[in-house]
Amino acid sequence: MSLAVAKAPAGGRRVGPRAGLAACAGLLGLAVLASLAIGPVTLPAGRVLEVLAAALRGASLAGVRDAVIVLDIRLPRTLLGALVGAAIALGGAVMQGLFRNPLADPALIGVSNGAALAAVMWIVLGAPVLDGLAAAHLPAALAGAGLPACAFLGALAATFALYAIATRDGRTSVATLLFAGIAVGALSGAGTGVMVFLASDQQLRDFTFWTFGSLGGATWAKVAAGLPFLLFMLAAALPLARPLDALALGEAEAFHIGVDVQRTKRLAIAGVAAAVGAAVAMAGVIGFVGLVVPHLVRMMMGPGHRALLPASALLGGALLLGADVAARTLVAPAELPLGVVTAAFGAPFFLALLLRRRAALFG
Repeated sequence: MSLAVAKAPAGGRRVGPRAGLAACAGLLGLAVLASLAIGPVTLPAGRVLEVLAAALRGASLAGVRDAVIVLDIRLPRTLLGALVGAAIALGGAVMQGLFRNPLADPALIGVSNGAALAAVMWIVLGAPVLDGLAAAHLPAALAGAGLPACAFLGALAATFALYAIATRDGRTSVATLLFAGIAVGALSGAGTGVMVFLASDQQLRDFTFWTFGSLGGATWAKVAAGLPFLLFMLAAALPLARPLDALALGEAEAFHIGVDVQRTKRLAIAGVAAAVGAAVAMAGVIGFVGLVVPHLVRMMMGPGHRALLPASALLGGALLLGADVAARTLVAPAELPLGVVTAAFGAPFFLALLLRRRAALFG
């Protein structure tokens, strides 16, 4: 039996869950096709589909220029962008439901900052580790897992610290978790500053470009290394739909109708930590996706998490791929940082949201 959820503020006309999910899936499909077709060498959409169909049939495409462009260069980037966008948007939807705050996103509780600190530590201090892995003749995919693994561990360490601070006698205070997240984020920023001070010129350039966000370094090895972390969040989030709907009524009310509130908090925080840690490692720091996408879905479909969570994942992947296409075409042959494009779209949306909430509060 489905639970009643709090009504969202009245807005435009909404569509049903099935139609909304179909629309989001269609947008993701179009974004994938655009990401594979558009670039320094633009290919017709039909040609892209021909190459993909031939690859699925197992046809030999060795040396075919269009196949190299689509399968070896653009497809890893497209898959990585879709996964990262889905994970960040899904993390934002879960955080907003957990905190019962439409302005929450994964960066709010310091998860992104912890992941960023661990990732930059790997960039600055990981060269000896990489040398050791190369000397041991380990697979390149295993060596490539170092950055996402460190970012995941950094996000997880920040999460455990926050959970320990906010939990007492088996009960977790969401308010304490929020304020502790701000403190952990500040400490992580200080640690990142120390790493920047210690970095060489090349490491500093790598870190600076990485912090702005980019899918430019996408490879099949990176996709394979980050995929388990990202899929963990996608798989763990869907069972949270009913508990998050119940939490909209309040923690006490959710407990009395049979929801394990503490388990819901633990699963939500661990899932967001895993997904955001891997996303930060794979693509750098990308803002506003986790904030904007859940709002767009709510305006289209309403606040029920059973549809909100998968729709946010689909639309998040589509939005990030669209931003990536813009990043590599607006100033071609150069490439804009991906985080700059998402901020240019997300910041005005955020301000409009604040103005709308102010108008609702003060008439």
